[in-house]
Amino acid sequence: MKKIIILCLSLVLPFAALAQAPVRCMIKTELGDIGIELYPTKAPVTVANFMRYVDKKLYTGSSFFRVCTPANEATRKVKIQVIQGGNVPDSLSLDSIKIETTKHTGLPHKNGTLSMARSGPNSATSQFFICINDQPALDYGGARNPDGQGFAAFGKVTRGMDVVRKIQAQKDTSQYLVKPVKIYSVNRIE
Repeated sequence: MKKIIILCLSLVLPFAALAQAPVRCMIKTELGDIGIELYPTKAPVTVANFMRYVDKKLYTGSSFFRVCTPANEATRKVKIQVIQGGNVPDSLSLDSIKIETTKHTGLPHKNGTLSMARSGPNSATSQFFICINDQPALDYGGARNPDGQGFAAFGKVTRGMDVVRKIQAQKDTSQYLVKPVKIYSVNRIE
């Protein structure tokens, strides 16, 4: 019996070693801090992309600039609630990445989910958003994006959803904040 258990463990341990621990970061904004964790095992391309911006300090000085609220989404057929940030200047933007859909990652757009913004297939660069309440229309096969691919979820808020909601509540014109909320920094937490 001991030989069987040892054999089973020797087969399982190499696969367990492939799993990476979540990456933890802190987004510091002028309205407060947002703690996040990212899932490199489930969304390796998307997490690596986000962390390139973090490690190069490219999010410093960017902002949360767009909000989707019940009021400004009222006339849309498919309504969502998110805040969008990470507007790095085009001159500092890195190459776009291949989309890791929720079909492949198993990470749905739930309350507090972090996901990459995109304009078309495989076009995500620096901009990301945070979901407020569950947003299944943003998942693979969801109706928010006409191509049906949805968006690339890659992490979640672990603390600071009150800050996310405070950002969402700021005055906007056609979804764009009148006064964007500054992102002071996004840093790894060891």
